[in-house]
Amino acid sequence: MPHPTLIIPFALAPTEHAKDLLATLQAPSLAQLLSHASAVRRDAFEPYAPLLPHEQWLIGSQQDNSPAIAHVLKHQLGLTIEPGYWFVLEPAHFHVARDHLVLTDRRQLGLDDTTSRTLFDAAHPLFEELGYTLRYGDARHWLLRADSWSELRTCSPDAACGHNIDVWLPRGPGERDWRRLHNEVQMLWHTHAINDARELRGERRINALWLWGGSAALHGQTAKEQTQPAGLRELVRCSLGQTAAHIANDAELRLLDALIEPALAGDWSGWLAAMAKLDDNHITPLLTQLKQGAIDGITLVLTDSTRVIEWQLRRSSMRKFWIRASLARLAP
Repeated sequence: MPHPTLIIPFALAPTEHAKDLLATLQAPSLAQLLSHASAVRRDAFEPYAPLLPHEQWLIGSQQDNSPAIAHVLKHQLGLTIEPGYWFVLEPAHFHVARDHLVLTDRRQLGLDDTTSRTLFDAAHPLFEELGYTLRYGDARHWLLRADSWSELRTCSPDAACGHNIDVWLPRGPGERDWRRLHNEVQMLWHTHAINDARELRGERRINALWLWGGSAALHGQTAKEQTQPAGLRELVRCSLGQTAAHIANDAELRLLDALIEPALAGDWSGWLAAMAKLDDNHITPLLTQLKQGAIDGITLVLTDSTRVIEWQLRRSSMRKFWIRASLARLAP
């Protein structure tokens, strides 16, 4: 019998706002599930880890690097799976804080295909001259082959978002080569007409690139034969901006990412609205299926920026009718 797993990044309320948020939050189905569930796993992560707790949980192993999604992404974009070590390369915006640069959330850039293609075409010769292969994926994702950089430690854009980028830049063999190349791209784009046009429209300039997600192709395998772990597929689906509506009803693993953007922005009214919508559209139908016996149980994986808590719920747990529904378990 099905036993789906829901992973909801940033569902755990932040310490400084937990009391007010939970007093306002309308999520009755989640309250029922949490009140009847048992916590089976709790993990804490370092504040400067190269990936967020939900990303760590989805890849299924402890690692000090960003998730290796490049080849899964190439497959999902319909690109040829080529030999070599490939990275995801994302057009980005660094904004200036008091004394450092900060990575802006990629979801807020509104990057269209025309703009991205134009910037790609401008930067492409710089990569090719140095022997690096650059492929266009979509407006937000390019793919870069750099075999000599395979030992680089990179960070996921969501882990780095909102922070001083100095802590999160690639480290290891090849980092100097990457920085030099990146600086050339930045100088090229600084005076590009398409960025001037964006600025006139009140949009953020595309003034940087974010390198992450490195992975190696498995030699001798076609795109269909490449291993596609479910956790990495879910990360790629969300990175591509595909909404939860793309999740099959019978999917065993469902990553619901609607809380990431408001949480990274500190938009707690937006967080409340997104949480209520998740409760209506995803959690309530699963709770109904559980009560009707269509599924045997539910696993809830809830995170914030440094913690992950996994909860298990069986159909038999719902028979404890005397337990009062509460969201208190979302508090630290």
